[in-house]
Amino acid sequence: MRQKLREKGPLTPAEKAYVNADCVDWRNDCSGRRVHLSGSLRANASVWLLGFTPMPHILLLGAGFSRNWGGWLADETFEYLLGAPQVDAGIRELLWRYRRQGGFEGALAHLQSEFAQRPSDTTREQRLAKLEGAILQMFRDMDKAFSRITHFEFQNSVEYLIRSYFVRFDAIFTLNQDLLMERHYLDGNVALSSYRSWNGWQIPGTVPLPITMVNETIPNRSPDTTFAVEKNRQPFFKLHGSSNWIDTSKGHPLVVMGGNKPEAIRQHPILEWNHERFREYLSKPETRLMVIGYSFRDDHINRAIGAAVDAGALRLFIIDPLGVEALDKNRNATVYVADAFGAPPQLESTRPVKFRVGALLPNLSPLGR
Repeated sequence: MRQKLREKGPLTPAEKAYVNADCVDWRNDCSGRRVHLSGSLRANASVWLLGFTPMPHILLLGAGFSRNWGGWLADETFEYLLGAPQVDAGIRELLWRYRRQGGFEGALAHLQSEFAQRPSDTTREQRLAKLEGAILQMFRDMDKAFSRITHFEFQNSVEYLIRSYFVRFDAIFTLNQDLLMERHYLDGNVALSSYRSWNGWQIPGTVPLPITMVNETIPNRSPDTTFAVEKNRQPFFKLHGSSNWIDTSKGHPLVVMGGNKPEAIRQHPILEWNHERFREYLSKPETRLMVIGYSFRDDHINRAIGAAVDAGALRLFIIDPLGVEALDKNRNATVYVADAFGAPPQLESTRPVKFRVGALLPNLSPLGR
């Protein structure tokens, strides 16, 4: 059947739907232009897909992605903070108390809660400022290592470069606050790639601030007066702020950490707008979401993904050394999952997720299915 479709002219709507799942070459946007098919066709034949709109492909990055270039995970951050000069004996004791109850973010949430209850207490304010300062210094130290990376790619074949793959996504979202992507991906090469016709990249809703230090190569950024996604520029959204973002209205870093991230996000219009865009992208029909290095431990992110799954709009693909165990290792997380035997998606955290995740994961990469 598909052999015949490959050889015929204009397709009927039913025929276009039939071959839709195999359209992988979106350099031509699969809209009235000749494209290559793969998957079950296993051929370089071509077909005219008249009027077809390609499915959205979205990328979500977590700390495990930066780990490939030496970025620190939560346990390593905990150990760094224990020896940080800003951390006094009282804060160190608090870190140990929360070691297995949220780690450094649990300790930070404790101090944030204390200060919120009594904001006029200068002692509580100073304790919170010390831990926040140590965390920001940790990001600066990690960025020094990132700045010395000379080979971001792991090999030289253009078709297998990270850049050649990432440039194909309609939008990239990250939970990371480090500057790895700013240093090694967000540059002029985004517009030069032959795999997608972008005019460049953008970090929507933010503007660069003037460089004030001699050795500063990545400028700090602050929220813009207007938030918009520019046409033909690949958007890069930082859902939890960034170590180089400054809230110029208050003079404070714009970084979301701790135990009550949703409330912190609501206090910053740019972050709230970013999350609205995340939900918007996920809700588009036939969306494919690739997740790299995210541990599924942020309930507000899980709820956004779960709502899209529940609506039947989302297909999920996870890249993780643990495979689907990436979900099971945090089995108490509030994640919507579809039952492998076809039952409707539901919110349930008492059973191991790995037994119910099968229907969520396509067998092919999002670029193929």
